[in-house]
Amino acid sequence: MEARDATAGAFVRREGDDQTAKDQHKAPKREQTPTRSKMEQIFGFKKEDLTSWHSFVALLNRPTDPASLGIFRCLFGLLMVIDITQERGLSNLDFKYLDGAPVCRFPLFNFLQPLPLDWMYLVYVVMFLGASGIMLGCFYRLSCLMFLSTYWYIFFLDKTAWNNHSYLYGLIGFQLTLMDGNRYWSIDGLWRPSIRNAHVPLWNYTLLRAQIFIVYFIAGVKKLDADWVEGYSMSYLAHHWLFDPFKLILPVELVSLLVVHGGGLILDLTAGYLLFFDVTRPYAFFFVSYFHCMNSQLFSIGMFPYAMLATSPLFCYPDWPRNFFAHFPSFLRPVLPLTSPGSQHSPSCVYEEIQGSDTQQRQTPAAAKSSKLRLKHKLGAIFTVLYLMEQFFLPYSHFITQGYNNWTNGLYGYSWDMMVHSRSHQHVKITYKDRKTGETGYLNPGVFTQSRRWKDHGDMLKQYATCLHQYLPRYNISDPEIYFDIWVSINERFQQRIFDPRVDIVRAEWSPFKPNKWLMPLLVDLSPWRPKFQEIEGSLDNQTEIVFIADFPGLHLENFVSEDLGNTSIQVLQGQVNVEIVEEKKNYTLQPGEQIKVAAGAYHKVYTVSEGPSCYMYVYVNTTEAALQKNFTKLYEIQERVRNGTETEPLPPELQPLMAADDDEGSEVNATDPIVRLFLKRQRRMKEVKKRREAGMLERLQRFAVKKYYTIRRGILMTAIAMRNLAVGLPPLEQLTREVAYANMKEPQAEASQDERLKDEVGHAEL
Repeated sequence: MEARDATAGAFVRREGDDQTAKDQHKAPKREQTPTRSKMEQIFGFKKEDLTSWHSFVALLNRPTDPASLGIFRCLFGLLMVIDITQERGLSNLDFKYLDGAPVCRFPLFNFLQPLPLDWMYLVYVVMFLGASGIMLGCFYRLSCLMFLSTYWYIFFLDKTAWNNHSYLYGLIGFQLTLMDGNRYWSIDGLWRPSIRNAHVPLWNYTLLRAQIFIVYFIAGVKKLDADWVEGYSMSYLAHHWLFDPFKLILPVELVSLLVVHGGGLILDLTAGYLLFFDVTRPYAFFFVSYFHCMNSQLFSIGMFPYAMLATSPLFCYPDWPRNFFAHFPSFLRPVLPLTSPGSQHSPSCVYEEIQGSDTQQRQTPAAAKSSKLRLKHKLGAIFTVLYLMEQFFLPYSHFITQGYNNWTNGLYGYSWDMMVHSRSHQHVKITYKDRKTGETGYLNPGVFTQSRRWKDHGDMLKQYATCLHQYLPRYNISDPEIYFDIWVSINERFQQRIFDPRVDIVRAEWSPFKPNKWLMPLLVDLSPWRPKFQEIEGSLDNQTEIVFIADFPGLHLENFVSEDLGNTSIQVLQGQVNVEIVEEKKNYTLQPGEQIKVAAGAYHKVYTVSEGPSCYMYVYVNTTEAALQKNFTKLYEIQERVRNGTETEPLPPELQPLMAADDDEGSEVNATDPIVRLFLKRQRRMKEVKKRREAGMLERLQRFAVKKYYTIRRGILMTAIAMRNLAVGLPPLEQLTREVAYANMKEPQAEASQDERLKDEVGHAEL
């Protein structure tokens, strides 16, 4: 990109400034452009452009090069085509909607329901065609409407899948529908020469740049939360291998505080500003690109990092694609975007009357006549202002939709509070009571649903309870009451209840505009205990685990200690509790600093009897796992002695597989002793993990490509089956079974490794 003396404009720029600057020395002195003010040099517009409505509308409709917008349209469409098969779920649509099965769903509006499965595939086909049309610039408006209508339908259909970047995709699709995104490098431009390489109004760029600025800046403002600043929101990220270079010079704690949290805060607050100006843009490009590339490895967030990378060039001068593609070989010109300077007149823009030099007139000959403000120009300016006001207001509109507020405000997905809160669930209990017979019982958490997000959101909990109330009568449970006892820790605080376990959620009142009365308050006064947690955990050995609990006065925790957990004790940190041993029918009162051991394989209850909240901790050892690790250590020592030739005694028959472990890596583990068999499977899994980590770039790319191939392949085949079903009807069941089995075919190596996957620490280490 050509260097410029003045800083680039933030939201607006003057078309043709570069060429004017180059040719100023050719014009007579009396026709030279007046010296630009400091404001015009920085922002690209004059103060006078804001002094009246007429001049403001003319500013937002100023003719601008369509090149950058056209490239972004193409990239966004391409990413959405990929996203449909990935995060939107085309490849596993049958598992997502479970056509005909009793499933509890969580739409934004209860009247929204998914169509029959084959018709849902048709919805996805329409969305796919729309995204493809956006990418190619083919039937542009129709393609945008096809994508937009189906995308928002699927988005509103399932609140549990909401996140900020999915919301952003919908916003960008909406914006592109109203923009002239097909004026550059589009099929529409080939069919209609009148729009090919035509100017676009400046508000097209203003809207997109401002939207991305809001994403960065509001995300940074949300990270000013005390939990983020103090390093509690995403502390586990510091252990990821991506941060290993920082751990060479800093301890893990400082990597978490300074790099993960401090770096994320500073980048979000400043990225939007730094991208606007020529002087800082190269540095912003580097840090923003590095940030999004890291996110693509840290989180499973689909196309979001790549979509944000695609938005960065929007902040460059709009003609950057012409300069970029001009360096390509000439034989590629027919398929590449236009590189010739200048664009043709467009009725969407407002042109200023030019009375300058001949050179200036040659630059924009179509703009020789002044164009009046039309209704579409005014509507474009009004929409830009109202839209940006709404986008700045919506992240702070939670005082209106109070029913969606929980420990965090609002429905997650439109507030740009990305990664600010992390949660862990220790205990979830669902109790039902038959109102006719009085019978009580328990439900498996998550029954009739595949989602887990209902645990943290009152509106979803209400929908889930209503759904259970509808399905349970099928199992001879009449008019049931439903009670939830959900324990959550947010940002490394105490585990505590989030909803009142004494309230029947089926009959509980809930309104989107009123506070949730059965929401338990977050015990923020206990947050200072968190440094103490770290101190206590640091003093324990590797086999001892600990859980910190806080409870409200008048409530109790009923808990069952698994037989695997030996040496379990309860120690009070604050308040007063009463521990009831159910089988012994005995009660023990504990004060701060006192503790009691509880037997494994038995129930006990912990009552909070103090006036304020109680705080206590469970300390326990998983004796089964400890014994297993001890046996693994012995087997490893025996195996090492056999390999080194230092084992003098013959191995018993049950240990003979240890000798053949290295020779039969590809064969099935064959051992009679269950401990030996588990040990050998664990070793094989560790070797696989090590091999994957040490794989070269080519092997990683191949593995990634194969995985995506089978994912996309399944989506295409299942879609073809659904379209056939809609066109000619269902085939015989045997044929349909064979077709689905063929679509489900996976890589043989992936199937084998999936069968032998172990639920041990190796899997967690790989994550």
